[in-house]
Amino acid sequence: MKRKIIVCLLLPLFWACQPEEFADTIITNANVYTVDEAQPTAEAIAIKGDRILAVGKSADIDQLKGANTQVIDAEGQFVMPGFIEGHGHFAGLGSSLQNLNFLKSKSWEDIVAMVGERAKEVEPGDWITGRGWHQEKWMTPVERNVLGYPFHDELSALTPDNPVVLRHASGHGLFANAKAMELAGISVETPNPSGGEIVRDSRGQAIGVFEETAMAMIMDAYSEYLSTLDADQKKEVWLDGIELAQQECLSKGVTSFQDAGSSFRDITWYKELADQGALDLRLWAMLRRPYAEMQNNLDGLPLIGYGNNFFTCKAIKTAVDGALGAFGAWLLRPYADKADFVGQNTVPLKEVRNIAQLAWENDMQLCVHAIGDKGNQITLDIMEAVLEQDTSQKNHRWRIEHAQHLDTSDIPRFREMGVIASMQGIHCTSDAPFVEKRLGYERAKYGAYPWRSLIDADVLVMNGTDAPVEDVSPIESYYASVTRKRADSGFEFFTEQSMTREEAIYSYTLANAYGAFEEGIKGSLEVGKLADIVILSKDLTTCSDDEILDTKIMMTMVGGEIKYQN
Repeated sequence: MKRKIIVCLLLPLFWACQPEEFADTIITNANVYTVDEAQPTAEAIAIKGDRILAVGKSADIDQLKGANTQVIDAEGQFVMPGFIEGHGHFAGLGSSLQNLNFLKSKSWEDIVAMVGERAKEVEPGDWITGRGWHQEKWMTPVERNVLGYPFHDELSALTPDNPVVLRHASGHGLFANAKAMELAGISVETPNPSGGEIVRDSRGQAIGVFEETAMAMIMDAYSEYLSTLDADQKKEVWLDGIELAQQECLSKGVTSFQDAGSSFRDITWYKELADQGALDLRLWAMLRRPYAEMQNNLDGLPLIGYGNNFFTCKAIKTAVDGALGAFGAWLLRPYADKADFVGQNTVPLKEVRNIAQLAWENDMQLCVHAIGDKGNQITLDIMEAVLEQDTSQKNHRWRIEHAQHLDTSDIPRFREMGVIASMQGIHCTSDAPFVEKRLGYERAKYGAYPWRSLIDADVLVMNGTDAPVEDVSPIESYYASVTRKRADSGFEFFTEQSMTREEAIYSYTLANAYGAFEEGIKGSLEVGKLADIVILSKDLTTCSDDEILDTKIMMTMVGGEIKYQN
């Protein structure tokens, strides 16, 4: 009887000690790096639904295990928040995976051969498209060239019946063959448009390269071809590309992707995918259209957390200049290797000012592409003029996308105005072989990709890849951020501007979340945040520099669901 009384007395205490709810999933035996200052490390994570239920020691988290709880043994591996791609082109990434990709091409001959093989597979009249070439990164320079660019003759000879358009890796130039130029009506009399250049030989003949706004001449001809395709067919091609982009990102640990330039059509289709539950990672989009098209047409925006936090459109993007590799970055002083030329203002400044005011009036973030030091300086001037309207000092988190080459006097202005430097680590080492040639030693040393100077000035620095300009892999961009060293040759680019390991992880997680007003739901492993998690084979905080590039993505989890497993 006494034993029964004791049991009866203990039963209420036993049930009182049980958790109110059990976890759906537990990740245990883990080396957890939380990016949470209050609790930097842990051993285990409990997940309920799509949110983090608890973070702590394995013994404590084990108390949340129920009969139906899935247990993932991390086997001591590195667990961190899912990578957030801070600046890329999602549909463009999908398209690059469908078409010819030249990111790894080492010579013009390689590219010509790839196009030649594709020409054997397509029907006469079909366009052949590709992207990723960069004349400064070829192992062997082209013998007959203008500014390092090849002539179209060899390519045109292989493709007499198919127009060819090959986008430069930067996206700020393209190469066209004779058939494409014929369809576009290009001749020796065709003038350069404002903000662009048709690259010509000494006789005035177009060699096939079109920089910045001059690309529109070829792309308009390509658009005419696309207009002949069935609308359902075009959408199907787009959807196939999106699925390829999702798979590519998830396999590389990317759980959120900030798209740097969506059309109204893209936004509509992304919403449809979110409604259908067909998005496997989270998209955050910048609307990019001309001012006249956006004016009085922003009903329903900003759109935040649509489809259970899988789609957001809260920003507007525009640009002031082009890319350094295509001589499009707008500089305060001429290029060191192109005398008397300071680059291109690609979007009229009146248009940029109007878009900035539109963003202000509609509570949208303004994101401006600026690469050259003059481009960045003028962007800061435009932002300052608009933000001065706000007497409440609201945190608008306007962003300069790339911010690659700065006049050092402008660095404090980012902090003073609360402007975010949305940069891409991999661009530094990818461009390193030609940056000093373009800018000269002083500008390259003190103003090119100045992460250390910006961070020390208390400026928020984001990270990403600008995919498909570069591979979407966060690991490669992280390596570039902490070493400023090329993986292939070991070439180092002013390493004093490197980030620390912790800063680089922050730049790829919580900084990117903050840059999208999403730090309350993602970017760190904290109770109540979305369970967007990646498991890696190496500890990014302690492994050697060389081991970083050997890091494998072991698992990618979005909202508590496993989306990729190695």
